[in-house]
Amino acid sequence: MSHGPSHPVDKVVDMASTAIYARISQDRTGAGLGVDRQEQDCRDLCDRHGWTPVTVFVDNDVSAYSGKPRPAYQRMLSDLKEGAVDRVVCWHPDRLHRSPRELEDFIDVIEAAQATVVSVTAGPYDLATPEGRLTARVVGSVARKESEDKSRRLRRKHLELAEAGEWAGGGTRPYGYHQDRLTVRVDEAAMIREATQRILDGDRLRTIAADWNTRGVDTVTGGAWTTPVLRRLLTSARIAGWREHQGRWTAEATWAGIVDRPTVERLRLILLDPARRLNVNPRRYLLTGLLRCGLCDARLVARPRSNKDRAYVCARGPNFHGCGKIGVIAEALEEYIAFLATRWLDTDAVHAARSDTDAPGDTLAQVAADEAALDQLARDHYVDRIISRSEYLTARAGVESRLVAARRLMTVTEGNRRLERYRGQGEALAARWETTGFDQRRAMIDTCVETITVGPGVRGLNRFDHLRVKIKWRGRMT
Repeated sequence: MSHGPSHPVDKVVDMASTAIYARISQDRTGAGLGVDRQEQDCRDLCDRHGWTPVTVFVDNDVSAYSGKPRPAYQRMLSDLKEGAVDRVVCWHPDRLHRSPRELEDFIDVIEAAQATVVSVTAGPYDLATPEGRLTARVVGSVARKESEDKSRRLRRKHLELAEAGEWAGGGTRPYGYHQDRLTVRVDEAAMIREATQRILDGDRLRTIAADWNTRGVDTVTGGAWTTPVLRRLLTSARIAGWREHQGRWTAEATWAGIVDRPTVERLRLILLDPARRLNVNPRRYLLTGLLRCGLCDARLVARPRSNKDRAYVCARGPNFHGCGKIGVIAEALEEYIAFLATRWLDTDAVHAARSDTDAPGDTLAQVAADEAALDQLARDHYVDRIISRSEYLTARAGVESRLVAARRLMTVTEGNRRLERYRGQGEALAARWETTGFDQRRAMIDTCVETITVGPGVRGLNRFDHLRVKIKWRGRMT
């Protein structure tokens, strides 16, 4: 095995503590062979000079160019600062750093520790002298240029593949497809279509993931389904038979789709809605958020009573602003609202509830572009420092304003679609109500109802009184 050019080093009594550092940017197989070879070459160099490494720091499959944290590198710096290490041996200086900024920080640490750096292929670096620092900076600049050239070539290659609708290669096979990444797996495709329909019907990702785990549906790696994993699957352009690059649909793919593109765009509208993603707490009460107090107009809250009955109440106290005078048993009210809602769907009132405004066909693409613009603005300010904070805040405000308006319009559009799907289906929905999941029940009621006002009860009346309830339907008041 070649160890690069030999560099003479005086063999004197050496009390320095030597550490080896090895790094490889990409380990596709996970075998760690690249860092193993680096470590062996470094050990051979140490043997030739009579040095005994006290520790070996290894960052496998971690890039120095990307700027992501390198845990072993950080531990090495800590040992240098604490005096536990006086000499660093590496295979080549670019294993230590590919960023001029990071090199300067490294020089400061080496100078303060009065440590030395020796590489297998480039010899010793005397960072205590101006000449040595100049050499390190030149080598670092060349390494940075090589990284930038490689990154540019890779970006161009990925763009070419995306525009041709081809897969970029690598990684675990995608769910729904065989190992060739082209052929649809019938069993997994059926699960994707099931999840798609359930989301459109109002189910939540959390509910579907829990159901699949209970039923023994495996992920590609054999692990459990989680909300983020399921979200990534159902919002991917891949399942629509399209190639996507940096948030942009670039071309029809060389593989077959499992659901059509308009459906995936609707899934994205639903699943990527920031308001939905912030609402992570599971609901246990069907009408939470829809009920108002008939006396003070405060929002009713869900609360079990001492006899274990679920109830909605107008709460008062340090964290509540209600009058505390309204309460209603949850089960009876929920049954009444469901009864009326399913029948309302079979009336002409549904037409009045539909908004006349639908989002234009390119709205989702505009949202994706604006989201990408926000990411770029953040990089321009926080990472590259090419715009000031005031410029960043001004530009961000304009983009976020467009995003809010677009998302609101898309939410209205999805509500119109769901209303059309439910229209005339009230009797059928009522027939299968008991077997319908909680999320779908709530989605149906949200489609029909804006608010429900509950008035005071009649003293001494020990049964549910529907006259206490006023419903504001979508499109009209009852």
